[in-house]
Amino acid sequence: MKHIIILGDGMADHPIERLGGKTLLQYANTPYMNLLAKNGRTGRLMTIPEGFLPGSEVANTSILGYDLNKVYEGRGPLEAASIGYDMHSDDLALRCNIICLENSVIKNHHGGHLKTEEGDMFIRYLNDKLGNDQIKFITGIQYRHLLIIKNGNKHILCAPPHDHPNEEWRPLLVRPEDGWADKADGERMTGQATADLINSLILQSQQLLSEHPFNKERAKRGLDVANSIWPWSGGYRPSMKPLGEIYPQITKGSVISAVDLIRGIGKYAGLHRVEVEGITGLADTNYEGKAEAAIRALETGDFVFLHIEASDEAGHDGDLELKLKTIEYLDSRIVGPIYNKVKEWAEPVCIAVLPDHPTPVEIRTHVKEPVPFLIWYHGIIPDDVQTYDEVSCAYGSYGLLHLEQFMNIFMKL
Repeated sequence: MKHIIILGDGMADHPIERLGGKTLLQYANTPYMNLLAKNGRTGRLMTIPEGFLPGSEVANTSILGYDLNKVYEGRGPLEAASIGYDMHSDDLALRCNIICLENSVIKNHHGGHLKTEEGDMFIRYLNDKLGNDQIKFITGIQYRHLLIIKNGNKHILCAPPHDHPNEEWRPLLVRPEDGWADKADGERMTGQATADLINSLILQSQQLLSEHPFNKERAKRGLDVANSIWPWSGGYRPSMKPLGEIYPQITKGSVISAVDLIRGIGKYAGLHRVEVEGITGLADTNYEGKAEAAIRALETGDFVFLHIEASDEAGHDGDLELKLKTIEYLDSRIVGPIYNKVKEWAEPVCIAVLPDHPTPVEIRTHVKEPVPFLIWYHGIIPDDVQTYDEVSCAYGSYGLLHLEQFMNIFMKL
């Protein structure tokens, strides 16, 4: 049996008064996900281990069956792997957003949804002005980039910018973890020295970016400006076994995503990265191209991790109507075409659909709550659940699973 996980990042949500007390999954028109739930089995999954924040790097790694206590090093190293930067043993790699500050608060975590070429322009500019033998800025995708600090200390507290919309930014500056202010990590810097360096880079970037002609032009037009870097989720080079060593059923697996973080997880997991033209991580992504790529990958391989970012971005922006559209797009343009193609294959395909975490539009940040999931394959004995949503799946036959339990069950089917 072949296996595909279709992951709608941040798709789960809370009941919304404007929707008559329904969640977005309950309210949206999702005939294919409902069909698979009705003819398959469902449940809920807790994707965040105790002691971890509900980030996508944690949740997606957990969904793929890894013990975060053994492999977690933050987003930075995963995105370094995706970008193609080979981390050295003395590197500290941090995710480096380019964000929009306005009136002393974080207006958004994406600098006005920068295009990759715009982000590259800023990163090259900053690396030219601030980079040296110790500091390096590396281009990623859109607003998501990489900061490398030689001998940096990972024992620092950094605030993920998407978790703090409309909050003052100064109280969120980097600080050392308790006990690490004057403590070095081997031959690395102390926690305080690392925090001070990063905060200095943030302040310098604000001055440099405010003077950039691109931002001056956007400001004249009343558009959001990309006026600060925001490094976070740093770590050292991780050690992860390829999925094929954990699950022998996976002999040729693939990852499909517009997001460097997910591509990085895929690389360490031993999955082949499938390139798809026109994917953006937003609601305008190439859904059809992703579905076609997933089908081709299943034809020649046996495992696909298909990640769709759009719902998470809409949730962070607090855009209810757009998040509804992204859920319906995933259903009609991803789940439907894949199901209709593989349902009659001689070798059965097992399909799972789930989010990695909720990103409620009225909160605009990730929350640590169970997510609904469905599993379908030809011949599965269905449970009594008729629709795919947060409420219905609570009554599913799988009950409430935790962490790697999902992947262990999924790969045995």
